[in-house]
Amino acid sequence: MKDTQARVALVTGASSGIGAAIASRLAADGFSVMAAGRDAARTANLKAELPALRTWVGDLGSADACSQLVADCVKAFGRLDVLVNNAGIYHPANAEETTDAIWQQTIAINLTAPFLLCRAALPKLRETRGAIINIASDWGLVGGRNAVAYCASKGGIVLMSKAMALDHAAEGVRINAVCPGDVETPMLYRSGALHGLDREAALSEAHASSRTGRVTTPAEVAALVAFLASEEAAQITGAAIPIDGGNTAG
Repeated sequence: MKDTQARVALVTGASSGIGAAIASRLAADGFSVMAAGRDAARTANLKAELPALRTWVGDLGSADACSQLVADCVKAFGRLDVLVNNAGIYHPANAEETTDAIWQQTIAINLTAPFLLCRAALPKLRETRGAIINIASDWGLVGGRNAVAYCASKGGIVLMSKAMALDHAAEGVRINAVCPGDVETPMLYRSGALHGLDREAALSEAHASSRTGRVTTPAEVAALVAFLASEEAAQITGAAIPIDGGNTAG
């Protein structure tokens, strides 16, 4: 898929895990990449590993910040072809355990910020007939226990992606959602730690719960994103694609 020379991608939540893998893969495929993250130290580490990346550090909690990130990307590279909304958080809690603060933070980061970035990016993506790839979750397709705010936010991402795909298909802008199951990332280990599991125990439990006997790797999610960003996916829009080892198959 070397059809991406001189194209520009903006990736959020890029300082570690899935986001870092996506930024790395798109750069390898020839994209100029703006990698955005909230953690300055982790973003600096990513830049050290991949010096060709441009990095941006900040909180995307406001419309102004989201518009500024898009503007900074276009200023740096002259255009925008692909937006990957990857940043997200997870608080394990059922409805009674979900505080106002947990609900508001989860919706703000997982749903509102992607919407604001999409809105800011659409005029630029219309110019390049570009693409948006929103990282949702298999729990945006089916429910999950003790994850009410997370499921609500990721379900919102799935239907937001479908609605936007209908609105902008005739303009040449493709919008899709990628729905990973468990992925070997820091979020998986943090979730395990909240249940008293160390790193190896959390990974072992996740492997055991997968129908394929293992969790997905960040590189595998990045490969799917790279395909959706390519011209080979020109007729794919409005899709919500699970990459979860068959966990949502039935």
